[in-house]
Amino acid sequence: MFKNAIEVVQIFGFKIRVDPSWFLIAALVVWGLSSTHFPIELPGYSNRSYVLFSTVAMLGLFASVILHELAHSLMARRFGLNVGSITLFIFGGVAELETEPRDPVSEFWIAIAGPVMSVLLAGLAYLMMANFGSSSGSRPLGAILKYLWQINLLLAVFNMVPAFPLDGGRIFRAALWAFKRDLLFATRIASRFGLVFGAFLILAGVLGLVLQIGVGGFWYIIIGFFIVSASQSSYRSLINKRALQGQTVEHLMTHNPTTVTPGQQISDVVQNVMLPNNISFLPVQESDHLLGYIDLQMVNKIDREKWNDVTVAQVYKPKSADS
Repeated sequence: MFKNAIEVVQIFGFKIRVDPSWFLIAALVVWGLSSTHFPIELPGYSNRSYVLFSTVAMLGLFASVILHELAHSLMARRFGLNVGSITLFIFGGVAELETEPRDPVSEFWIAIAGPVMSVLLAGLAYLMMANFGSSSGSRPLGAILKYLWQINLLLAVFNMVPAFPLDGGRIFRAALWAFKRDLLFATRIASRFGLVFGAFLILAGVLGLVLQIGVGGFWYIIIGFFIVSASQSSYRSLINKRALQGQTVEHLMTHNPTTVTPGQQISDVVQNVMLPNNISFLPVQESDHLLGYIDLQMVNKIDREKWNDVTVAQVYKPKSADS
């Protein structure tokens, strides 16, 4: 999912990775906090100080996100599920489970673990603010802790919205799954809630932009599109898994496929094989030996004027090249 993510550390055996998109949201958080939030909370400090406070708050926020995802991951491990990694990206963080929960009970506990962690972190930050951030000399610390308890509580509340694939949506799916005993049905309904919630965020963002309330409208729109896309792709993925469950290669393969020989001209392959049969991929075979394959992408790289002069042998990909 995150091909360009970089591993930075391992915690409890889980790989913590950072996607390049995370740096954008990190910069935006620092910019937003240093330009508006902390100047209001802490008037009288220099711009450099505001950037410093904002950077510490941003790091605290993403440490909280990592702990939120670690809670999911540790609970998943307790139920025997593998977690490939935890990745920070533009929308926060995600624990990439290699397999889906096997039953509603494991689905519920894995999903609820994240919001519970966020609530605990909010409570911890609040207690620290009350005890260590109230004196005049520790006003910056108090302001940072205030931000952290508020943002963690907000994360917990937002994630509990029953819109798949948010944590609340997964809890909702677990309840439907337990009631109906049908994972596909539960996922379909929870995904529809995700679609509705995502559409609501998009409309709210558009309205915010029209009324010129602020740039926050852009984030509502982006997050809304992400939730819509993620909810629908999760449902389609489950449908595909169900369709392929129990299937073997023999069931899915094309028996007696159309093949071409190395000596055939590209023009002959295109005009007499690919187009009439609506085929874009062809095995290359000589006698009873499979040599490799040729596809439409390879053909498109050849100038049409040269199709009569080029043979399959000159462009096909040998099977040894894949091994």
